[in-house]
Amino acid sequence: MIKRTVMEVFEETAAKRTSAPALKVKRGGSWQTTTWSEYRDAVRLAARGFMKLGLEAGQGVSIIGFNCPEWMIADVAAIYAGGFPAGIYTTNSPDQCQYIAEHSDSAIAVVEDATQLAKFIAVRDQLPKLKAIVMINGSDADDGVYSWDELLKIGAELPESELEARIAAQSPDDCCTLIYTSGTTGNPKAVMISHDNITWTSQAAYTALGGQETDQFISYLPLSHIAEQVVSLHGPMLVGACTAFAESLDLLGDNLREIRPTIFLGVPRVWEKIQAKMVAAGSQNPWLKKQIAAWARKQGLAGGYADQRGQSKPLLFGLAEKLVFSKVRERLGLDRCRIQITSAAPISKSTLEFFLSLGIPIMEVYGMSECTGPATISMPHKYRTGSVGWVLPGAEVKIADDGEICMRGRHVCMGYYKNPEVTAETIDPEGWLHSGDIGELDSDNFLKITDRKKDLIITAGGENIAPQLIEGMLKGIDVVSQVVVVGDRRKHLSALVTIDETKLAALSAAVGEKVESLAAAADSEAVHRHVMGQVDALNKQLARVQTIKKIKILPNDLTIEGGELTPTMKVKRKIVNTKYEREIESFYAN
Repeated sequence: MIKRTVMEVFEETAAKRTSAPALKVKRGGSWQTTTWSEYRDAVRLAARGFMKLGLEAGQGVSIIGFNCPEWMIADVAAIYAGGFPAGIYTTNSPDQCQYIAEHSDSAIAVVEDATQLAKFIAVRDQLPKLKAIVMINGSDADDGVYSWDELLKIGAELPESELEARIAAQSPDDCCTLIYTSGTTGNPKAVMISHDNITWTSQAAYTALGGQETDQFISYLPLSHIAEQVVSLHGPMLVGACTAFAESLDLLGDNLREIRPTIFLGVPRVWEKIQAKMVAAGSQNPWLKKQIAAWARKQGLAGGYADQRGQSKPLLFGLAEKLVFSKVRERLGLDRCRIQITSAAPISKSTLEFFLSLGIPIMEVYGMSECTGPATISMPHKYRTGSVGWVLPGAEVKIADDGEICMRGRHVCMGYYKNPEVTAETIDPEGWLHSGDIGELDSDNFLKITDRKKDLIITAGGENIAPQLIEGMLKGIDVVSQVVVVGDRRKHLSALVTIDETKLAALSAAVGEKVESLAAAADSEAVHRHVMGQVDALNKQLARVQTIKKIKILPNDLTIEGGELTPTMKVKRKIVNTKYEREIESFYAN
């Protein structure tokens, strides 16, 4: 596969698919369509606008907002102009926005609305390189803040030849995108994605999945995440397919039924929510319907596993498909869906089997930002429940001597922006990317994840959380000794907390009751309220996905003797998670 830039791919597709739908968004109660030709024109105009506002080659364009056509146009326009789009999660705080904008040398910030604008206004004085802020929705009288329409008008003032010069100066091996991902110390690392990384990976993944120009996607997961960029931005750009934008996460169910996507990506938390709604609805059915559903699911599960083994499905599978499965898919808006995907976080076998039993096999994809998304991929007739798929065609995966999963190929990133030390630690001299995950490959090259080397928590929503930053903040609470943040594969974060035994007198005074031991502190409602109140105050300094929703005060401190701490006082997370499994499960029981 020859190396190509994002611009070469986009221009070729726009020329071939001129009047075909590229983007759809619901505004004013109706779906509005942008054709590939209109999409291309908007990108080029926005790129010229960024340049006119002062964007130099090699500078960042920070983008924050819910998925919409303008988000994608701004992203691709930044690339055209020789800049680096740097997506920011909508839940990020002003300080976190400042860090990314400063680190990426952002000259431009693109914000969704007044809420996101306020974050940049609050830190603008600390961002001397920031020359302009562009609002997607609305406008602001503040100097240096431009509406989306103003950006396009400004772009028309810059000669097309200047944009062409920026395009011509770029090569496939140049960086074109920064993906910010959590680091172990809290500050995100910027993964440098080249043109070749993104165009090659999109081509490899879409070829494996049988991507077609008639495909319909729905975009709702954060576009600052590499998985969503590959699936709904760069993949459709490659084949000339159409991406529709969900109105919001709350309206995703309605939008699915309207759009009826042909390929659908859902993080585990999305599949779990769909499962919970279906189980709740099914519990209200009359006895006969429940019996039919149970019979059909038995056929579905047997049929799904038979399919994986290359065997014939049960004789009555077709009847179950007609009576139950087809109707379920129609109600979900998945009646046209060829491929259902899950990625970004581990998913439970019970959730996979729930959907498999309904004739909806979910394809697991494993990867990371550092390999431009996928390292392994599953597809219909080549998947196994409990496996994260087979090696992406054209790429390599190996298991190191210590069991660590390593990847190599054209999908492996350039490294971390402004961080050569961590780059050298992550990508070895032979080009192998060390994932930090432990796994095994079977004889058919299917990969199974067995453990995690790194401490990063991946929530059910797919967000990567570095627990050390949060733990450090919570340990700043006067009476607290140790904190262990938990929430891997869960819908929110919680924390196990221990009290500093030397602070019991101060704690007693603070809560207005005598607390004579750690066990008494653990049993006291007043102590729980006091500590949780301080946790809530600290939560205001964190992004929503980083906030601690529940705490459990333990009746003892963590110790080296107890096996919970290393000799250098580092928490042994695996041991703590096992030892306090009951307490952790209580956080998520309801």
